[in-house]
Amino acid sequence: MLERYVKKILASRVYDVAVETPLHEAASLSRRLGNRVLLKREDLQPVFSFKLRGSYNKMVQLSPAERARGVIAASAGNHAQGVALAAQRLGIKAHIVMGRNTPDIKIDAVRSYGARIVMHGDTYDDALIHARELEAKHGHVFVHPYDDPDVIAGQGTVGMEILNQHGADIHAIFVPVGGGGLIAGIAAYVKYLRPETRIVGVEAEGSACLTAAMAAKRRVKLPYESLDLFADGISVAQVGKEPFKIARRFVDDMIVVTTDEICGSIKDIFDDTRSITEPAGAVALAGLKKYVEATGVRDTDLVAIDSGANVNFDRLRHISERAELGEKREAILGVTIPERPGSFRAFCRTLGKRSVTEFNYRYADAEEARVYVGVQVGPDGSRQALIRTLKAAGYAVEDMTDNELAKLHVRHMVGGRINTDHNEILYRFEFPERPGALLKFLLGLGENWNITMFHYRNHGAAWGRVLVGFEAKTGKRSELKGFLDRIGYRYSEETGNSAYQMFLR
Repeated sequence: MLERYVKKILASRVYDVAVETPLHEAASLSRRLGNRVLLKREDLQPVFSFKLRGSYNKMVQLSPAERARGVIAASAGNHAQGVALAAQRLGIKAHIVMGRNTPDIKIDAVRSYGARIVMHGDTYDDALIHARELEAKHGHVFVHPYDDPDVIAGQGTVGMEILNQHGADIHAIFVPVGGGGLIAGIAAYVKYLRPETRIVGVEAEGSACLTAAMAAKRRVKLPYESLDLFADGISVAQVGKEPFKIARRFVDDMIVVTTDEICGSIKDIFDDTRSITEPAGAVALAGLKKYVEATGVRDTDLVAIDSGANVNFDRLRHISERAELGEKREAILGVTIPERPGSFRAFCRTLGKRSVTEFNYRYADAEEARVYVGVQVGPDGSRQALIRTLKAAGYAVEDMTDNELAKLHVRHMVGGRINTDHNEILYRFEFPERPGALLKFLLGLGENWNITMFHYRNHGAAWGRVLVGFEAKTGKRSELKGFLDRIGYRYSEETGNSAYQMFLR
């Protein structure tokens, strides 16, 4: 198997359009982690991601008759741009099916290469089904983003370049995983030539389809309701069939990382390169850092694939808010303090000289107040030391550093607390983000239920996030849930969340 793929990789014609990207030593990270950290800069490709390699290698091998039929692909991002540019260079008509919630920056990029865009559905599965329908109807050639040997071989040229550029031993190469095409190509080439080098796949929490497949020893499909929406470039429900054949035998480890850890790695890449990567592009580095922490490995060479830079500018606000948490340099705490003169001053004295990043106050009653506070801490357990200090001073403390409701919504909300007689129940929703989407969401809620609280903030992503409180007595709650199910948006109940209980109830 490996020899066949190595021959295909060596014969790939990706350099007709792609460039050989540098292997950049991240000096600051290397010093901090005690290892030589190198970033494979695929964000420097003409379409700002590695996807161009596989797309072009597939399309350049099409026969004249296949080229005349045109190509079609389903993608909302990097694969779409790769197919569009490859088609432009080869003189092939390209049709790209994209979800209606695709950000304008990606639509404009694909259109600039001359591709015809078809807007359909809100998810990749919606776009894929429609693309397959158009393929059957018009006879176009479908270009798969990862489950194709020629695409895998094109992506495998990344691994070939790494070995050509790096003369010494590499302890491990960290690869972001979505459908598995990139890691399959890299593993095939590297394991054939340097089997001692570890290949480590890294996935975002919520879309860890290869991790699940490795554990089950077969491909599994993750439920749509749990699929990660932050690192959208690798948000895939099921690893490809052909990539899994390679990965199950030649990938050594899998690591799953959180949104905060991804944001922290975006900041790390910026600090060392002054470039901004997309969330999926920083996933491999997040895994590398987690690997170093877990294994204690030192004085080795570690490579992380910086796989893409197609990020909306509006998302940077959200990313910057979460980066310190990802680096374990910020703690988010909910603290109960006495409601009396001087209590703020006493609380701040207890915090000492620590840098406060955020401070929100909520009146609770005549006896108590609640403070939502962000404090800079070190990555060495000082968060727990701070909590112990506050508790020793008599404060009730709730650690909200890992509380998504607190970080996404509560930190931005200002206002009073509801009378408990109103029987409030709280839900968090995610809906496709496009012009008019918020209005459509509100219209979908209708007038049957009294809304007691509402918070929405545009993060510049393909999915909007809303926090909604409803007035619903106990006997009506099953009816409300049935109503929400019929609306069709992803949602979860948050009534028991400690951030809600402390600051908003």
